[in-house]
Amino acid sequence: MNTNQSESPTIDAGLRHAFLNKEVSVNREFYPSLLTNNFKKGKKVLTTLEKQLKECDSFEFSVAFITMSGIEPLLMTFKELERKNIPGRILTTDYLTFSEPDALAKLASLKNLEVRMYVAEEDGFHTKGYIFHKDHEVRIIVGSSNMTMNALTRSQEWNAGLLSLKEGAFAQEISSQFERLWHSNHSKNIEDVIDTYRQKYKLVQDQKRVAASRYPISPSEYVLSPNQMQVEFTKELIRLRDAGEDRALLISATGTGKTYASAFGLRELKPKKALFLVHREQIAKQAKESYQRVLGPAHTYGLISGNVHEYGKDYTFATVQTASKDSFLDSTKPDEFDVVVIDEVHRAGANSYQKIMNKLKPKFWLGMSASPDRNDGFDIYSLFDHNIASEIRLQQALEEDYLAPFHYFGLSDLSIESNEKENKTGNLQAKFDQIEFEQRINHIMEQAKYYGHSGTNGVKGLIFVSSKDEAKRLSEGFNRKGWKTLPLSGDDSQQKREEAIDRLVSDDRSDRLDYLITVDIFNEGVDIPEINQVIMLRPTQSAIVFIQQLGRGLRKAKGKEFVVVLDFIGNYESNYLIPVALSGDSSYNKDNMRRFIQEGANSLPGMSSVHFDEVARSRIYAAVDQAKTNTISLLKEAYAQLKYKLGRIPDLVDYDRFESIDPNLFFNNKSLGSYPAFLMKYEKEFTSRLSELELEYLKFLSVKFGAGKWIDELIIIQALINDGGLVIDQWKDLLIKNDILVTEYTIQVLKSSLSGNYAAGTGAEKMKRIQFVEEETGRISFQFQKMLENRAFKQSLTNLFKFSLNRNKRNYSERYKETKFKLYSKYTYEEVCRCSWFYKSTQNG
Repeated sequence: MNTNQSESPTIDAGLRHAFLNKEVSVNREFYPSLLTNNFKKGKKVLTTLEKQLKECDSFEFSVAFITMSGIEPLLMTFKELERKNIPGRILTTDYLTFSEPDALAKLASLKNLEVRMYVAEEDGFHTKGYIFHKDHEVRIIVGSSNMTMNALTRSQEWNAGLLSLKEGAFAQEISSQFERLWHSNHSKNIEDVIDTYRQKYKLVQDQKRVAASRYPISPSEYVLSPNQMQVEFTKELIRLRDAGEDRALLISATGTGKTYASAFGLRELKPKKALFLVHREQIAKQAKESYQRVLGPAHTYGLISGNVHEYGKDYTFATVQTASKDSFLDSTKPDEFDVVVIDEVHRAGANSYQKIMNKLKPKFWLGMSASPDRNDGFDIYSLFDHNIASEIRLQQALEEDYLAPFHYFGLSDLSIESNEKENKTGNLQAKFDQIEFEQRINHIMEQAKYYGHSGTNGVKGLIFVSSKDEAKRLSEGFNRKGWKTLPLSGDDSQQKREEAIDRLVSDDRSDRLDYLITVDIFNEGVDIPEINQVIMLRPTQSAIVFIQQLGRGLRKAKGKEFVVVLDFIGNYESNYLIPVALSGDSSYNKDNMRRFIQEGANSLPGMSSVHFDEVARSRIYAAVDQAKTNTISLLKEAYAQLKYKLGRIPDLVDYDRFESIDPNLFFNNKSLGSYPAFLMKYEKEFTSRLSELELEYLKFLSVKFGAGKWIDELIIIQALINDGGLVIDQWKDLLIKNDILVTEYTIQVLKSSLSGNYAAGTGAEKMKRIQFVEEETGRISFQFQKMLENRAFKQSLTNLFKFSLNRNKRNYSERYKETKFKLYSKYTYEEVCRCSWFYKSTQNG
């Protein structure tokens, strides 16, 4: 059969759907569509480009402007195409000298790509077209998006996504136009013009800098203004103070400006004296500088640490190590400071912090942290009376553009046996280990060079490793091959750390460094905005630590558009924590983890992106499959964190409201089956007592209906609780009133389910004990009615129904046609059978 003939009807239907009647049913792949950026709806032009690149046989781009920020998130895909030898041609221009020469050189370095530059001279060149060939099809994206980070991910863009056969007039016309430009006398091989263009580009950038420097802003004209988060925090801080509260928490993602926020807050609180506590001297110095910028010269500022003792100032910045000493506390009056600010307050459970808090009696305590949720059993929230003045997590910070976007690349690591272990096989094994080590070094350096960094002043990178010995050995290996690196750990002095950071960020030092290799420092607190590349060479054991390390590169800096994150992923059981950390989804729902691995770039806010190579992706999928995400220890930890935050036992809906663990994990734990069963076992404050049979009822409802996939039974049971005289003849009207599609078969299924007569096979006798209604009449059963006299049981039902109905509305309210199914949702065999029987019944009806 001719391919054209077989394909045409599908394309015809797509055209009818797009231009004549949207009710015409056709797969979305086959109709023209408008491509825009809206991550909240899972839409980015970038991900459409990436998808088409991965599926095509060849491609052509004609794009006016190309920048490193635009091609960075596509570098893994381009590398994959090079490996598969998928040819591509990319045409750009020198028009307005906007395209970045480094980006063009990077593309030209790929063996499967031809890159040409259209020398515009007097003519303009403003095309934005992407053409993909696959068999007899041509897919075309044409519109407003250049290859820049904003255009592909964030800004308002309109592009048409079109599908045509090769013989189509539009496809032939746009291909003809591309060939005309590609073969024009104005079109030059990039290798022939890149040097000249690079000089021209540098000259233009230098001119822009000179022009900007001619109109410097004087200090008197410069006013440091708070961002929206800092404004809202300050308002809430004042409200809490005026309401008589004496303490508050600021929870804010790394890099969003917590220190500045506290300074703006204290500017409004107007303390006569304030103390700012940190855990490292370097952080105290940075905080002091930030406060001086906000509050100005009208106040005095002092530093107190091991080497400096500047007492009697309006604002004192001290390390906890020094402030917790008897010499400091004995010489300080309890009410000497009106406000005490504790940075990284998640550490406040330590004896040194507690010693200070027990002695000082300020009018107001302010605690700040990016991650107050701890697994050490200490309740930070209670320490601050559960007063959260502001909370902004990583995803919101990215959405609000408070942070530099990141491009994360999950890369396969090369496994080696450590040469530091006892070597029982002699020199031959040692030599083999060294060869493997050299291969790993080369692999890391190749990837770091390819994926690069933002800015033109060289890489300024952090490398996180697992041990001091590994840091030292890697540094020696990298330095032998031309990198300039230095290992740092907690053993190194504060002076050495500060010197190392200066060597990393200063462009004019002859001994400048490319990378600092760290073990147990720089996870938090240290402010190095210039970091433009982060390399992770250790297993992810904690989502919190992962985000702390990622956050080292998220601070904005002049000349830095984004940060590159290279995560070398070995075959670790804990790899499932990577999608948890990157997505910010703490539900530990495996389907959500898998979905993020597949579609992460679409769901991330702002301009950030996530990519995994094939090996790394398979390793993470395997870890997700094997992960035990409903263990008692994990459930207890998530429960404790949420309880600490709320100051009470959480209801089921609280877990969704505060984006905590998925309550269905309580239901699916075989030793529990329901949330009350967990509370009875592990929560002393839960004084309610439920019988074994009552727990069986709750388990039945939780396991069968907790996910909210359908709520028919729950609607009936709720009505029975309110009106025990409800009979079967009234069920149909009740369900219809709640917008539930009903057939005679629906009533039969509900009657069997609620009377316990549906059960069969193993455990059937036990399940038949669960009878909500009398089989004949549908009235409430005597057994169930008696149990409702237990207020704890009735309240547990109410909490479960509220949670399940909310889940139904959120996740399953939009059904596929006249069925019980929702498209792209996951169902068990039992659930498919139920939905399928219902659908068959509606068809036959």
